[in-house]
Amino acid sequence: QVQLVESGGGLVQPGGSLRLSCQASRNIFDYNVMGWYRQAPGKEREVVAKITFGGNDYVVDFAKGRFTISRDYNRNTLFLQMNSLKPEDTAVYYCNAVNSYTSKTLWGQGTQVTVSS
Repeated sequence: QVQLVESGGGLVQPGGSLRLSCQASRNIFDYNVMGWYRQAPGKEREVVAKITFGGNDYVVDFAKGRFTISRDYNRNTLFLQMNSLKPEDTAVYYCNAVNSYTSKTLWGQGTQVTVSS
């Protein structure tokens, strides 16, 4: 079973940057959509950004202009570059991979991002 492992979270001051990584344990070319989700305490998990195998990306409104999603196929890695971080970005960030044809879905274990002065 392929596994997704996130890294790169941590504590950062408002206005700072973090780069999250999601490493797959093997190639995941059969998962045509990958994305980042987040879940803040007491809130439901929400999508942050997605990217398709063809490179089309989608970023939710609260992250537009601040977050960038990218994928390195050769290294089976997904990235989320987060700039201009705000306290409300504090959450556990999860990596997700989906085969939209079979609905097979993978989740990582999450990485904590805390934005605080």
